[in-house]
Amino acid sequence: MRILIVEDDASVSHWISSKLHTSGHSCKLVDNGEDALKLIKEEVFDVILLDRVIPKIDGIQLLGLLANESHPPVLILSANDQTSDRIEGLRAGADDYLGKPFDFAELLLRLERLYCRTKQVASSNFIKIKDMIINLERHEVTRSGHRVDLTNKEFKLLYVLAEHPGQTVTRSMLLEKAWGYHFDPQTNVLDVHLSKLRNKLDGGSKNPIIRTIRSVGYALG
Repeated sequence: MRILIVEDDASVSHWISSKLHTSGHSCKLVDNGEDALKLIKEEVFDVILLDRVIPKIDGIQLLGLLANESHPPVLILSANDQTSDRIEGLRAGADDYLGKPFDFAELLLRLERLYCRTKQVASSNFIKIKDMIINLERHEVTRSGHRVDLTNKEFKLLYVLAEHPGQTVTRSMLLEKAWGYHFDPQTNVLDVHLSKLRNKLDGGSKNPIIRTIRSVGYALG
């Protein structure tokens, strides 16, 4: 998972991040709601871990601003753990709520369950974006009715992009998802594979389906 931790207590956020990293996940840390909102709009995360009491925009206000936006599931982690606090947080749009102090094993389980819930494949095993159809079961791709033959790695890259249609997927996330969390970020292997993928999907079309977001990453659709 790629997790955004929104927590203004540096000792808590770094401890959680270290434990999650040891469990095989990657994290990005911010200490206020304003920066969190900016990151959620610019980057892709699988889950958001959100404290209620944070500077600039508090957790409940942040959920309100995200209400009409596409965003990852949110788990509130807060010392405010009365029944009324939990009800307020869930009504504001949080997907789960865990009080402080907490057991890390429970936190990890809750994050993993949120992630798995959002990644469950619907009854249809197809993803349709513009004139492209991705058959998840058969690992087949067609565009404008024509089959596009992809390697396993190219299909993996396309699937990562297709999980977040229209959103910017960073280079680091593509490398993490397709090659592993410890892959060298300076390598040009991503550029090589994406160039081949684009050539196969676009074939010289004036309407490329993969867009480059300069200095950040790529977007599909």
